[in-house]
Amino acid sequence: MNTCTPDARHDHAPRARLTRRQALRRGFLGTTGLLLSDRLAHAAPPVPLKAKAKSVIQVFLWGGMSHTDTWDPKMDAGYDYTGQFKDEIATSVSGIKMGSLFPQLAKQADKYSIIRSMTHRNNGHETAAYLMQTGHLPGERLAYPCIGAIFALLKGYNAGYKGLIPPYVVLTQPQGRFSEAGFLGSRCKPFATGGDPNAGRFEVEGVIARGITDQRQQARRSLLSSLNTFGHSQPAHPELRTAREAEEKAYNLILGEGKEVFDLAKEDAKLRDRYGRHTFGQDCLAARRLVEAGVPYVTINYPGGWDTHSNHFATMNRQCPQLDQGLATLLQDLSERGLLDSTIVWCCGEFGRTPKVDWQPPWNGGRNHYGNVFSVLVAGGGFKGGQIVGASDTKGEEVKERPVYPIDLLGSIYHLAGIDARTRLPHPEGAEAYVLPAPTEKGYKAEGLLNEIM
Repeated sequence: MNTCTPDARHDHAPRARLTRRQALRRGFLGTTGLLLSDRLAHAAPPVPLKAKAKSVIQVFLWGGMSHTDTWDPKMDAGYDYTGQFKDEIATSVSGIKMGSLFPQLAKQADKYSIIRSMTHRNNGHETAAYLMQTGHLPGERLAYPCIGAIFALLKGYNAGYKGLIPPYVVLTQPQGRFSEAGFLGSRCKPFATGGDPNAGRFEVEGVIARGITDQRQQARRSLLSSLNTFGHSQPAHPELRTAREAEEKAYNLILGEGKEVFDLAKEDAKLRDRYGRHTFGQDCLAARRLVEAGVPYVTINYPGGWDTHSNHFATMNRQCPQLDQGLATLLQDLSERGLLDSTIVWCCGEFGRTPKVDWQPPWNGGRNHYGNVFSVLVAGGGFKGGQIVGASDTKGEEVKERPVYPIDLLGSIYHLAGIDARTRLPHPEGAEAYVLPAPTEKGYKAEGLLNEIM
């Protein structure tokens, strides 16, 4: 794999919140784009595979979570590596241990497997995120779509998806690291909800405004329609017709059946407490509701992120318990509802964090970007539970056995979802482009599918 220059910057945060006017315009135009574009309908149909997974929930730990503090503990490495995290705990699966900040996940270890030898050796936020979510090397001529956009196309629009909610949803803010839809365009962009489910609302790209009742929204719609004399005089015009269809779709999300899926108040209060009354926990609950509604791909973009160059240990002590609670409850809830067998859950960042603590100013006990080796949790949808794939060395600095590359991980997810990774994708200029490169192309040293846990 190509190696990029390490990037020690830590000021990459999710993009700034849009104004309500900007978000309304962007959300409406994005929805219109879904209907105006027919180019994607001419993509090569996927080669039929037997699909085990109907939906995917991706928990993206943007910024990169430390693997040695969490799912690949190295308690004998010494204080310069462990810092204050000196304890590990046993899990429900004999022989598997993890960091002590994950007691609830430890009880669910039979439901997931941990890849401890993930690698791409790329230390730049944007380029590493692109690698992890497209499987393609950064810097090539084409900007490839991420896995969610691929699902939107091949498991959504081109597979007859009829859901009111777009087939690719992000809770709650888009990643902002790269163009998720790549050359597929706006139709396959994620539908980002905005808002804060723990505060009792999703904004749905700013369209749902706090304090505006359904009745007032409907009155506004009626007023707008009465003023639209041009639209009434040209009812058969194809562009006006698609605009009206887009408007209807948007209002179904605001006022119709789509709104019901995002209404977490319909859930039992005790279950909401189990998930955790924090943003991440309620995001996990919303993700479960979305896959119940048939949405093919849901990304939870972790609020606040894990870019812990400084304040590392304080951040981990605050966020790991929330990640533990929300993710463990999600796996248990999916299992109890009979959904885990048909829903892939995968959780990781774009890379990990340096195993050796940086005690020097200005970091003062932080961990920096690290793509040499890190950990990924995978569950459901055909992935076996209670397994460990690969290993890092004694200090968690390099892969010791069974390197796993992005192409291996994404290829396995595609395979379980019935998507042929060599499906040709539609490109606006007719360029030859596929879901994933062949394992032997472009310097990849991929091992292929994760057969040991499939």
